[in-house]
Amino acid sequence: MISVLGLDVGRKRIGVAGCDRLGQLATGLRTIQRRSFAHDLEQLRQLCQERQVERLVVGLPYTLNGELGSQARQVQHLAERFGKALDLPVEYVDERLTSFQAEEILKQRGRSPRREKALVDQIAAALILQQWLDALKQPVQTTVATPRPTAAERD
Repeated sequence: MISVLGLDVGRKRIGVAGCDRLGQLATGLRTIQRRSFAHDLEQLRQLCQERQVERLVVGLPYTLNGELGSQARQVQHLAERFGKALDLPVEYVDERLTSFQAEEILKQRGRSPRREKALVDQIAAALILQQWLDALKQPVQTTVATPRPTAAERD
């Protein structure tokens, strides 16, 4: 059993996603309109209590060349503050292109991403969390070196 929140942190909104208790499927829960750290924290605290959250998974907006830019550092700083205030561990997922993917999903549903930005943020948060959940399911790759026979063993 697992309870995790996925966060897509933006300047104006925070998309929030949760997962089922088995950790199989992420779904968008809500979008928090950012006002202040205290307001945003209180919204997250309520969700964490309702869902008995054990961890936060936050999307980091890496640059296209894979570096942490200023926006990613701002997100990381805020996420660390949330984690500390909520006494929860924070993990990060590369969120490049999740907003684009979320917009494409809405378009496929015949909806307008421009008019439903809050929903884009929720879907992006669900994509971030699903990426993390899927990574949990991947078996750890271990390489076992096969010893080479010595010259005496080959003869």
